[in-house]
Amino acid sequence: MYAILDIETTGGKFNEEGITEIAIYKFDGHKVVDQFSSLINPERSIQPFVVNLTGINNEMLRNAPKFYEVAKRIIEITNDCILVAHNAKFDNRILTTEFDRLGYEFEKDTLCTVELAKKLLPDLPSYSLGKLVRSLGIPLSDRHRAQGDAKATVSLFKLLLSKDSTKEIVKKLVRKDPKRQLEPKLLDIIEHAPAETGVYYMHREDGSIIYIGKSKNIKKRLTQHFTSDSRKSKKIQLEVVEVTFELTGNDLIAQLKECEEIKRNKPNYNRALRGTVFRYQLSSFVDQNGYINLSIEKANSKKQAITTFTNYQQAKSSLYRITEEHQLCQKLNGLYKTESSCFLFGLKDCYGACIELEPVEEYNDRVQSFLEKYSYENNHMLIIDKGRDIDERSVVLIENGVYKGYGFYNLNFQINNIDILRSIITPMQNNRDAQHIIQNYLRKNKVLKIVNLPEEAAI
Repeated sequence: MYAILDIETTGGKFNEEGITEIAIYKFDGHKVVDQFSSLINPERSIQPFVVNLTGINNEMLRNAPKFYEVAKRIIEITNDCILVAHNAKFDNRILTTEFDRLGYEFEKDTLCTVELAKKLLPDLPSYSLGKLVRSLGIPLSDRHRAQGDAKATVSLFKLLLSKDSTKEIVKKLVRKDPKRQLEPKLLDIIEHAPAETGVYYMHREDGSIIYIGKSKNIKKRLTQHFTSDSRKSKKIQLEVVEVTFELTGNDLIAQLKECEEIKRNKPNYNRALRGTVFRYQLSSFVDQNGYINLSIEKANSKKQAITTFTNYQQAKSSLYRITEEHQLCQKLNGLYKTESSCFLFGLKDCYGACIELEPVEEYNDRVQSFLEKYSYENNHMLIIDKGRDIDERSVVLIENGVYKGYGFYNLNFQINNIDILRSIITPMQNNRDAQHIIQNYLRKNKVLKIVNLPEEAAI
């Protein structure tokens, strides 16, 4: 659990500042579960430059509660939380100093969104809160007021969590959160898991990740893990202390995220998926008569694949369907061995390419229409689908046929600026597995829309 906060002060000498306003959002990694905000009477004058910056003046604070009157509420909302702030060192120092004046020891682990942003979003022109969130398309109202700044920091932190592919942030949370030792642990984990689509991470007591999985229903999948009698499941049940998760809104993002993070984190119990997930590919060649043939081959990284498959039967079934949908020839596609016409020619679903009856150009035009539909080689496009909330969308970026990564954006915010698109995308590896996942998903599922980008707009 995280307590994301922002504090406004009177200004003045080091460790003599007083708090004029505080806002805290309790955040479980996915949504805000509690919040508190208040003006504070600092019992000292506000520096003139601070009045100009924040708009908070001495008169506004005359009847505001003093710090000791809200201290209990602050302790309650930050209990068992890691403090998160933009320039956390400053906010934590101010808060600790106020509690010191009351004789109360207030000690919290902290995370600084400035430091996290510099690590996860390198090379941005500025990391001040205002300029940073503007460059990321995050709305910010009431700048230099605690509630507006804290709310923007929540959105920023949510973005940073999604970009933290090595999961350092949640590892720290698992190590520090005392409630992780609750028993019975497995029932407790299942109870708090969401019945939604996403990626889940199983942790040992030291926070290290032992297993990464994805599911359209995380709660149901964890129940299967924890009730299975398989050897691997039994080992996981003994070692797991906590499960963290990230919602993805749709299965495409979940598959891409799972694949990338298994390869990056190499959990003990994901050995089977550390390597490639595809075994066969669909390729094409031109025969001696000039017809484009489609063929199923064992996966070969040195040869261009139209699309890929996890097993031969899946590949063969897909090729039968492709052949029928596009009225292609079973003989040319290696599905019907014969010296004469293919089976579909007898049904009048093949126009005779198998016996050189159909003109080469007409046949190849239909093959090309299939190739353009299923292969995104050299394409610049955005795959838009459902997001994690009703007012959010996900986006997968393909540039020059290369998978660049994914991101999320609010429906109220139009992606019409390539620099903002670059900022919201979490960079991912363009390996054959990612290509397989995207091609396979587009072949089997409908997405909300695909937006083709002009070549000059490619990142």
